[in-house]
Amino acid sequence: MAFFLAQERTKERFSLLLLDLEEYYFEQHTAYHVTSTLKKQRKIRGSFKICSKSIIFDPEELAEPIIKIPLRDCKKIEFVEEEKNSFNKPGPSAISILSKQVIYIKESNVIAPYRNEREEKTLTFQLEFCSKTEDVVQTLLQLHRASCLEKLGDQTAMIAANLQSRMARSSFDKNCFQSVAENPHMECAVEMVMPLVCNPGHVCVTDKNLYFQPLNGYPENVIQIKLHNVRRIYKRRLGLRPLGLEVFCSENDFCSDIYLKFYSTTDRDEVYYYIATFLENHAIEHTAESYMLQWQRGHLSNYQYLLHLNNLADRSCNDLSQYPVFPWVIADYTSPRLDMTNAATFRDLSKPVGALNKERLDRLLARYRGMPEPSFMYGSHYSSPGYVLFYLVRVAPEHMLCLQNGRYDHADRMFNSIGETWKNCLEGATDFKELIPEFYGTDPSFLENRLSLDLGRRQNGSLVGDVVLPPWATDSSDFLQKHKAALESQYVSEHLHEWIDLVFGFKQRGSEAVAAHNVFHPLTYEGGIDCDSIEDTDQRIAMLTQILEFGQTPKQLFTSPHPQRITPRFQNITRSSSINSPDAELSPASQGEDSSFEDLTEESRRLAWANMESLKPVSSHKIHKEAVTGIAVSRGGSAVFSTSKDSTLKMFSKELKEFQRSMSFSNMALSSCLILADSKTVVCSSWDNNVYFYSVPYGRRQDTLMGHDDAVSKMCWFEDKLYTASWDSTVKVWECNSDSFSTHKRSQFNLLGELEHDAGVNTVSLNPAGTLLVSGCKDGAVTIWDHSSQRTLQQIHCHSGTIHQTDFSPDSRHVLSVGADSCMKVIDVQTGMVISSVKAEEEQRCFCWDGNWVLCGGQSGDLLLWDLLTNTVTKRIPAHSGAVTAMWMSELCTTVITGGEDRQMIFWKLQS
Repeated sequence: MAFFLAQERTKERFSLLLLDLEEYYFEQHTAYHVTSTLKKQRKIRGSFKICSKSIIFDPEELAEPIIKIPLRDCKKIEFVEEEKNSFNKPGPSAISILSKQVIYIKESNVIAPYRNEREEKTLTFQLEFCSKTEDVVQTLLQLHRASCLEKLGDQTAMIAANLQSRMARSSFDKNCFQSVAENPHMECAVEMVMPLVCNPGHVCVTDKNLYFQPLNGYPENVIQIKLHNVRRIYKRRLGLRPLGLEVFCSENDFCSDIYLKFYSTTDRDEVYYYIATFLENHAIEHTAESYMLQWQRGHLSNYQYLLHLNNLADRSCNDLSQYPVFPWVIADYTSPRLDMTNAATFRDLSKPVGALNKERLDRLLARYRGMPEPSFMYGSHYSSPGYVLFYLVRVAPEHMLCLQNGRYDHADRMFNSIGETWKNCLEGATDFKELIPEFYGTDPSFLENRLSLDLGRRQNGSLVGDVVLPPWATDSSDFLQKHKAALESQYVSEHLHEWIDLVFGFKQRGSEAVAAHNVFHPLTYEGGIDCDSIEDTDQRIAMLTQILEFGQTPKQLFTSPHPQRITPRFQNITRSSSINSPDAELSPASQGEDSSFEDLTEESRRLAWANMESLKPVSSHKIHKEAVTGIAVSRGGSAVFSTSKDSTLKMFSKELKEFQRSMSFSNMALSSCLILADSKTVVCSSWDNNVYFYSVPYGRRQDTLMGHDDAVSKMCWFEDKLYTASWDSTVKVWECNSDSFSTHKRSQFNLLGELEHDAGVNTVSLNPAGTLLVSGCKDGAVTIWDHSSQRTLQQIHCHSGTIHQTDFSPDSRHVLSVGADSCMKVIDVQTGMVISSVKAEEEQRCFCWDGNWVLCGGQSGDLLLWDLLTNTVTKRIPAHSGAVTAMWMSELCTTVITGGEDRQMIFWKLQS
């Protein structure tokens, strides 16, 4: 759990949480607290700590309380030299402090609310090294003057000057390097950020390690992070300014290894880019879109995806004003059994918490409509430091005491019951809070009072103990297990994108936020105010404090609707029973095959793609005089047909391994080919504006379709319908009677539709079910069409040049496109969002893909195997001596045929 990480570094009773908010711990001295009675003098040994706003004495004896003296309450601080003793030698000097208030903490070594004594009291301390006493007194007097200044801005400026002076007089101790061979890259002053507190010091980055050395030596002399262990680094917005840097040495934890606040963005960026450059071969920089693709395809759980989005949106467990936010997903906290098959069990994820109760929402909207600018619907936020500690008080009591000036909240306002908390979020006038990641984790300690804390007594007389669980949970571990199962359930998986739209997406701001009843105070949004532009220091500090305590809206990650997750019920889509694209081959059992065969086939494909790196060439054949433009294979796989810019259709026998036939329809290039399901007719598109039908049994041209005003670039076929793409800026849909091809009669071609584009169409393909069509144009636009209505569903200008190929994923949820700009784009069909974008080292001319992996043919002639989930090339396979221009893959994905500008066709096979 986040709050334990910093505490694990030290076993001391003292903690930075004993300081006030925005206070610094400067230095410590071994000293004695001297107390005198009528009978004797008592000296209690401990640590005398000088902080920017207080003095803290931490005694070695655990039974003694920690003493805190606020400097603003000190009436006198003076150096006292003891009277001479009988040997005429001066006694030890001391520090005498007269204060109006003394605070006692951890009395009897128990974490409890602080005890304040508000009466004048003199305390005496003797330093173990008496020679430093006068210097310490001068330091205390200087800090006392700062604390007594009337204006908060003046106080802050004077303390900051003191801190910067200390930082300037010190530097990183290079004796702390792990190795004398390390080469330092840079060093600068920073602060280490932890929940509610910051610790100043120096950071030093070498070619091996990242070091942080605290100015005060707390909690240890130096913190070291090996650069080769770093997995993720994030720039952070801290206190509304771009000064933070967070470093993770794990891939999925939401707790970082160190969070640093720099004093300048330039220093922060230099450290960030140095580490990023060092890590470019060791770690992958993910974007929201790349995580989205992994989540959509089931490679990330809902929990993992939400953690990644929180990270990308500047949410950190080290910053309680920007703590990771998770949704309430269950609405039933009263039933004895949790029914996850019932939609009523779940919260409506399309609405913010404040809009879940219509009666309350109506009252809020009435107030909102009558409110002067800046208007807002909700006067409190869904995430704030107070809300985070409300949930975590049982494991982070010292944080709650720090936030609330040494007190717990009233017992009846504590986190007593999950059901009561949910009810208050639905009905309370100012309670709109969401949840935190711990509710979906594995550690139930935040629900149990394991520390036996005295959290108060409720009005009904009961003590605040463990959190009351819903009837359907047997214990806290069972609650977390069922709560996590609810987060990963079918219902939540199908609706989580709606909540993401509200918190991280396009409904976060603007008119969409108003329509979704999702408007919070303007100060909570990134860029809502520029604190640096406020000249009055007091006003600026007060404004910043208000924002940090109120809570902040996450950084907006998406500006268009978030795609829905692909859940199992959507994945069982029957494949087409005809060859409708160059990367599909009809299996003899594909018609009428039962579900067990489908499952077996799907598993075979999955295994084939997992083994795609073992693809090896079997044979190569140069049968054309110019670049190969299309490849089609007969149903049994015995005959391979290819088209070329040399204007010929060639037939090659796989069994005999020899060229058998050649056919020319005109003197212009053929651009693509496909073969009909009966394997008796090959269809070819040509640059002469025509489409030709070739009879395999008769070995001659059977028919010609003259349907376009410019070159026909690509075709696809589905259930007696032919789809032709042309540089005349249209895709035309033709009804063709395939029976006439088998009887060798002239065909009737009926034009069913004409899909207009703004530029020449270079490629077209259908989804496996034949319900959607995607086209790619010379102007870089990808257009997704609904086949039945012939209307545009999405149009995305995502390439800066000609598009070479587009194709649907097997589940029809995504479209992949490659273009002359060397970019590879994955587009969500439902929303039109580009969810992955890769800039390759060279143009990718053609491809086959399974939704996760892509086998591309590049301009260099190599085949590249891309992992889309990480946007990396996992294998480069030498192939052609010129660009790869055509590619075909068998139904089970075990055989590949490629054609290139080098006029060759290469046959490939997966090696078992």
